[in-house]
Amino acid sequence: MPNSKDAVKYIVTREVSYRNAQFVDPHSHRRGQLIYAIAGVMEVIVGNKLWLVPPQRAVWMPPGVVHQMRARGNVELKTVYLSPDVIPHTFPPAPILVSVSNLLRELVLRSVDSPNNHDSYGLKNQILSLILDEIGALLSESQRAIPLELALPQCQDRRLSKVCAALLEDPGCQKSLDEWADLVGASKRTLARRFQSEFGMSFLAWRQQVRVAAASTRLDQGEPVTIVAGDLGYETPAAFSAMFRRVTGLTPSGYVANSPAPGFI
Repeated sequence: MPNSKDAVKYIVTREVSYRNAQFVDPHSHRRGQLIYAIAGVMEVIVGNKLWLVPPQRAVWMPPGVVHQMRARGNVELKTVYLSPDVIPHTFPPAPILVSVSNLLRELVLRSVDSPNNHDSYGLKNQILSLILDEIGALLSESQRAIPLELALPQCQDRRLSKVCAALLEDPGCQKSLDEWADLVGASKRTLARRFQSEFGMSFLAWRQQVRVAAASTRLDQGEPVTIVAGDLGYETPAAFSAMFRRVTGLTPSGYVANSPAPGFI
């Protein structure tokens, strides 16, 4: 940072509310952005990648990266904007999911509530400087964590897009590829080829990734494994845990143990 006493010149925090299903059109910022919702779940999409961001997570969005967002539930967003002048070279050049520590959460909330006047100028500078330091520490940890972004179809095939959108809305859907083929007016073989060409994996493998992303979001918020497993279409928690471990290398309980504790709203 050019000068820690001038943090207010380079770091800005903002808050905004979104109603359920509200969509934010593709856009970019000159500044880097930490997208953090203290309530609700925000979908963040960059190109063909999607992140589901619950209150225990945030997405680091580097400057100039075009992204779009959609609210799942009513979302209370707290955003930190960082001028390129203060972004260290160690910050990743691509978007990444970040675990939000209790310290970062409280610093962001405090910075949003702090007035910008002469009496509070010194305190505001200290808070914003600490926010930058804490984001840096958490980004360093996140680059070694499990990547939980989802691949989205890049093609213009409405049949494939329709299947993917439906599974993202309802990850527990049990429809087979045969059933989806009938619903969207394609052959099973055509859909299977599309999944392989778009994602480099089968329909079942991609659906598992969708379920892992959905499960991790709910596990982050403290939901019991038994409930999450049932909602995602698994007859037993053991079957769900086996799938989760195959995809992530961790059991659900192991994932929860390595996740930030749910915060207070």
